[in-house]
Amino acid sequence: MKVNVDWRGGLEFNNHFPSGHDLTVDSAEESGGQNKGPRPMELLLGGLAGCTGIDIVLILDKMKTELEDFEMEIEAERAEEAPKRFTKIQIKYKLKGKKLDEKKVERAIKLSEEKYCSASNSLNAEITSTYEIEQTD
Repeated sequence: MKVNVDWRGGLEFNNHFPSGHDLTVDSAEESGGQNKGPRPMELLLGGLAGCTGIDIVLILDKMKTELEDFEMEIEAERAEEAPKRFTKIQIKYKLKGKKLDEKKVERAIKLSEEKYCSASNSLNAEITSTYEIEQTD
């Protein structure tokens, strides 16, 4: 995989992804940026969410499980000292659907976190998760 990145001045960078999409990354104004895009560490958490979310949807689909809604909340703690890496990441999965099988949901989450999600397996942080299931009629 190759990403091309162009500096736009200040602390703004434009990323050109192999998928054909572009994304601007910038810093906060108080850090010298112009707030023209998300911060790199925000994107890292968003990438983690997208990676595990895609896995879970695909796995549950293969298990013939119908989702009506799926949300995630991710909270992270960062080290105080540079490089201020993520030290802990908590993911809360909120799944909603008819007759959701708790064992299937647990299995899908575990498979994503332990086997399939390359984003989580690329990070050097303690990653934990919880989930909620809301049954609908």
